[in-house]
Amino acid sequence: MHPRRWHGHAMTMRVAALAGCTALALSLTGTAAARADSRDPARQTLGAKDGWGSYGTGTTGGAAADAEHVYTVSTWAQFKAALAAGGSAPKIIKVKGTIDAVSEGCDAFAAPGYDFDAYLKKYAPETWGLDKDLSQEPADSPEGLRRASADNQDQAIKAGVPANTTIIGLGKNAGFKGASLQIKGVDNVIVRNLTFESPLDCFPQWDPTDTSTGAWNSEYDTAVVYGSTHVWMDHNTFTDGSHPDSEAPTYFGTLYQQHDGLLDIVRGSNYVTASWNVFADHDKTLMIGNSDSESTAVGDRGKLKVTLHHNLFRDVVERAPRVRFGQVDTYNNHFVAGQDYVYSFGIGKESQLVAEHNAFTLPKGLSPAKILKKWMEAPVTAANNYVNGKPTDLIAVHNAEIPGETLQSGAGWTPTLRTKVDPAKAVPGIVDHRAGAGRIC
Repeated sequence: MHPRRWHGHAMTMRVAALAGCTALALSLTGTAAARADSRDPARQTLGAKDGWGSYGTGTTGGAAADAEHVYTVSTWAQFKAALAAGGSAPKIIKVKGTIDAVSEGCDAFAAPGYDFDAYLKKYAPETWGLDKDLSQEPADSPEGLRRASADNQDQAIKAGVPANTTIIGLGKNAGFKGASLQIKGVDNVIVRNLTFESPLDCFPQWDPTDTSTGAWNSEYDTAVVYGSTHVWMDHNTFTDGSHPDSEAPTYFGTLYQQHDGLLDIVRGSNYVTASWNVFADHDKTLMIGNSDSESTAVGDRGKLKVTLHHNLFRDVVERAPRVRFGQVDTYNNHFVAGQDYVYSFGIGKESQLVAEHNAFTLPKGLSPAKILKKWMEAPVTAANNYVNGKPTDLIAVHNAEIPGETLQSGAGWTPTLRTKVDPAKAVPGIVDHRAGAGRIC
């Protein structure tokens, strides 16, 4: 079926109230689809001064798409075909229901001869040791067959998003399971109103040399912005869903880690706004800048300008976000910590993080000194934040309790691309009721 026939031309617009917000306009008639209509969330653009994504040319995604480039998809094959159709001409892809990129299960990707039990037997620390990695293992070895299997999954679950594209969920229950959205080397992309269950790496690699005890390393970020500009991620829900780390097994005495990041913004990406999203039940959540190396720094310095506002980080362990190099503005976010909490803001190499007007809900006995984590020397601005309903100087409490990792105040820049800034004390009530998929306002 030709991709452009997936959407209905004869359907009429429907708008309804949803939790105090405007629900999705499910469809458009005829030539109306060719016009930018602010009443239709599929054609909404990022507002003026709404974070770094609004800088310069702004972020409009596929708002200018004509009727021939509006698609409604309900399968993984349809989605990938719609992404490929029409090149970089403005397009809108409406996602109906939940699309499973791994509907046939992990066994469908396994290379002939791959056997996990044989893998465990071959590389057990008591026989293989912990001083040699697996990079030189031949193609017919258990590790070689694991690599081939991983390549099969890689090709199947990654979906490249072209420039000038809007991807939006229809209604309250649209999204993806097991998919990895690749926003790579493009400009002007909008992703809204989708629930993402993070991809499960079917074939994690054992690295005996990672830490003193070895570690399982996984691939596949749920969404990655790689070398791209003008991206708006709005009203999405990111979660581990039916495969939480708490239910993962251990092998070689170590958690069999099958998840990577929920949202990573890396490799010289610039002008990104992430607003009104939910990030939940995950470990390594959101990374801005993926390496300290000087070769990476050449592409990252002066870039990685990102705004995070009105997002809910619930029961995430760390990296909310971890920042290298970028001028990152985080305001009006709500952080709800669980018992496995490590930190929220990671201050990394040459970062210029501004963290203001945020709210933190910490369980009893967890010190707010852990909210900031110093990885390398870099100044940070952290003003007007509330912890458990009380104003808290995050830098002062961190320095008092962790004097060996003293942080310097003052990121060296002042954000100007902000819309309404809500009082930090009011943030939990606002964000908890309006963030996430199904709540577009």
